[in-house]
Amino acid sequence: MCSAYSRFTNHPTITIPPIETQTITMKHYIISLCVLALFCAPVHAQWLRVWQGGESTRYAVSDAATIPYSTAGSTLTIGSTAYSTTAIDSITVVYPITITWSGTTASVDIPESVEGVTATITGGDVVITNTNETNEQEFVLSGTSTAGSLTYNGTYKCKFHLDGLDLTSTSGAAIDIQCGKRIDLILEDGTINSLSDYASGTQKAALNCQGHMEVSGGGTLSIAGNCNHALRSKEYLLLKKSTGSITITKAAADGIHCGEFFQMNGGAITVSGMAADGLQVETDATSDEELNGQFIMNDGSISVTMTAEDTKGIRLDADETDTSIVPAMYILGGTVNVNVTSTALGSKAIACDGNMTIGSATTSPDITLTVAAKRYEDSNGETSRATGLKADGDIVVAGGATTITASGKKSRGVKAASLTATGGTLTIAATGSSSYAYNSETASTGYTYVENGGTIKITY
Repeated sequence: MCSAYSRFTNHPTITIPPIETQTITMKHYIISLCVLALFCAPVHAQWLRVWQGGESTRYAVSDAATIPYSTAGSTLTIGSTAYSTTAIDSITVVYPITITWSGTTASVDIPESVEGVTATITGGDVVITNTNETNEQEFVLSGTSTAGSLTYNGTYKCKFHLDGLDLTSTSGAAIDIQCGKRIDLILEDGTINSLSDYASGTQKAALNCQGHMEVSGGGTLSIAGNCNHALRSKEYLLLKKSTGSITITKAAADGIHCGEFFQMNGGAITVSGMAADGLQVETDATSDEELNGQFIMNDGSISVTMTAEDTKGIRLDADETDTSIVPAMYILGGTVNVNVTSTALGSKAIACDGNMTIGSATTSPDITLTVAAKRYEDSNGETSRATGLKADGDIVVAGGATTITASGKKSRGVKAASLTATGGTLTIAATGSSSYAYNSETASTGYTYVENGGTIKITY
């Protein structure tokens, strides 16, 4: 067996007590082998991942240079974190593939230990093909290009780290991930990243993912969708607590578009300059995801500025082929600001094809919706009122503060099948000419609502 010291001469060895002094379980044995494997691995191994309950914590090799292992075999310490060995599922050594852009060229570094991954480079356009269906590969993307792109083809889950990436495509999407599995998009802490696609292409988005995307990391990402959507995830889109910020500066269609469901546990989303909806979620009748048909916001912030006619700032759609799936929107925490400007005729700040719940007995979101637009009328004479909250089902305000200002002519604060406040406060100022505070789906004018523990304030 090789020694840790012989591989990394600048680091001390791992001290593991003699086996006869430890209580060794199979999990302890596996962890010991993984730790030793790190130090017997090729020198370009860069990361160590500690897995617990499906989530992992990443460490640099330097952080793992000294790993105290308790004499009882019950704890393992990496950096400043002490792990109970019984709670660790596994420890893996990561050999990331690095892709670096410079001007109109790109380079790809694939470690010798990585199998099944090939790269084709044409100028700044990189195509990665991954046939490995055993190991979760990680890619680090960095550099700047005014004529670069990444297309990924694979059938197994993987991770993409954006580490100071500025990519403008002159052929299609800036990043096109052709993989139907879980894709981790990691915005490396402290980094600034930007993506822009080709205006005359046929791509679905500047950042396109055919699977389900989970976003984390405290960096920033700016996206310009010149052809279609800015960001698209064919399946669900999840923003984790650690997420930094995503800014959509332009979209020829939706700013953010995803299928199945949307869940936001943290981070900041800012959307403007889109020709269609700000953030659209489509229910999928073919999906077996438990949260299919839901919009869930637990924390973070969403800010949308709307200028296009007859669009939605935040939109949750039903699947027209399966009416048994009733969409449900839950804004339970965080901050939401949607500005329906005067040019966004007939637009809705937040629209749901099902039921909507705002806040709870223990959560208090802060929602501000400003509707300055007038009523919209299409070429057939069909009209649509600009509205703050619209739900085909019921709206329940259970907590927090929701403020709606409907100042556009014939605009509307709320439209729903029913409106009930069980907690929190809903304030509607219908100040526009011939505007309404609340219309029910069963009445063309006027309003009837229920206060059952919450407060609804209406002014004209």
